[in-house]
Amino acid sequence: MSDDALSKQDFERLSHFRYRLRCFLRASEDICQRHGLTALQYQLLLHLKGFAEREWATVGELAERLQAKHHGTVMLVDRCAQLGLVERRPGRHDRRRSEVHLLPKGERLVEAVAGLHQPELRHLQEEFQLPGWPDLS
Repeated sequence: MSDDALSKQDFERLSHFRYRLRCFLRASEDICQRHGLTALQYQLLLHLKGFAEREWATVGELAERLQAKHHGTVMLVDRCAQLGLVERRPGRHDRRRSEVHLLPKGERLVEAVAGLHQPELRHLQEEFQLPGWPDLS
């Protein structure tokens, strides 16, 4: 076995991590569905609410956070705008780039849905002891 070969324990750890991640995502999908959102719509709202140091983001920034193609993110923003969750505004410093902002309906939804994620997030934190996370208990 070479030095960079994975051990059985490495595979078990990775398998368990992927399992817990999938459990979190499944719970998230169920919560979103109960609130009339897709998981991607919720993630878009979450990234807007959680964007560092401001309450808006560009489509490009959102595409990066979602790990999605730019044109797919544009369509997602359009769908969320049609639902009254977000709106596009001209860029403050660069009129060629639009800013995506949460609307009150989107703000209420993301706060409600994020709150319902906390028990599963606490479970992940207990299991993986992630650095830099505050105590959620």
